[in-house]
Amino acid sequence: MDGYRVSPAKAPPEGRVALIAAHPVDASAAQLMAAIDAGREFCIHTGRSPDAGPDGGAFVQCETSGSSGQPKRIRRSHASWIRSFELDRGLWNTAQGDHVAVFGPLSHSLALYGAVCAMHIGADLSVIAAPRPDVRLRQMDAAAPTRLFTTPTQLRQLATALDGVTPISALRHVLVGGGFLDGAARESAQALFPNAAIHGFYGASETSFITFSDAGTPPLSVGRPYPGVTLRIRDGNGNDLPSDEVGEIWVRSPFLFEGYALGNSKETRWQDGFLTVGELGWRDAEGFLYHAGRRNRMFTVSDRNVFPEAMERILLDQPGVAHAAVLPVPDPRRGSVPVCFLSGPSSLLDPGAILRACRQRLGAEIAPRRATLLEDWPTLPSGKTDLAALERLLQGAS
Repeated sequence: MDGYRVSPAKAPPEGRVALIAAHPVDASAAQLMAAIDAGREFCIHTGRSPDAGPDGGAFVQCETSGSSGQPKRIRRSHASWIRSFELDRGLWNTAQGDHVAVFGPLSHSLALYGAVCAMHIGADLSVIAAPRPDVRLRQMDAAAPTRLFTTPTQLRQLATALDGVTPISALRHVLVGGGFLDGAARESAQALFPNAAIHGFYGASETSFITFSDAGTPPLSVGRPYPGVTLRIRDGNGNDLPSDEVGEIWVRSPFLFEGYALGNSKETRWQDGFLTVGELGWRDAEGFLYHAGRRNRMFTVSDRNVFPEAMERILLDQPGVAHAAVLPVPDPRRGSVPVCFLSGPSSLLDPGAILRACRQRLGAEIAPRRATLLEDWPTLPSGKTDLAALERLLQGAS
């Protein structure tokens, strides 16, 4: 079933870790509830053999998005999420009468977080896994949730079905993670959910929430630190940097993960109780964080560091652009040059005008050189752009 309220079911298979298949979604959600009721460590997986990890304690295993590489499975304590669930009660005034909706499957951390949060506070839970955005909206309208966990990509997909769909008035809070909440996605969310406060979250599967934003946050910022989070911007030698200087984002909080149960990342490092996953950014004098991008996506054009995420935000601000991704191609004179993939209604997209707007904002030297329009945008189960699929398209075109 693609959209439903979750009820407990028989317990997942015996063993120290409850291994729960992500599909079918209805069975996955019901077994998750049974595992939580039994106080068991659980892992929702997509077919790869989970690693139970060390003995002792109550833990969660979930997958990273894998947007720029192979997904990893992270392991975190129940307590790390419970602390933020309790903070959420005050931030969003949540209570047992609430009804939480997430977009399945539950193998990725944002959907899983929302589902477990609902179970923890005693709220109703709807897991909506229909692939078509118009069907998702109809199922949400029928469920009448008060709180939604979603991603910017999922919001942009829902916006394509806005015509002829009645706005969902029951929603009070829309919590957006898994990517930058750009202005167009925020406007789409407000049109779809007119009575809801829209909040963007910046974080990673390894860190959980780092910052959150609201309507008063500067347009390009990802917000101020989430309660309980301490931020540092550091240079390559581990020294703290002053305001407005780009460096590596380091986080200390009670919400950090325990380690990887499957896979690893050389970008993930610890120092004096702080964790980094290799993301770069800066803070302004008022404490707002600006996310430049991931170190492993950065490339150089004529000896200048270029962050594709920053370019993608500019592209998403252009008329008609529903999805955007920037990738480098080798160039004998400049080292590399950026190109972009775009998706959106063909009647609204003007690639020439979009590229000109980028040149005005970024300068001709580092702006994308060409745009490729895609009718079907490749996404991962988490809702994020499948960058590996776009890389293959790029290589096939070269």
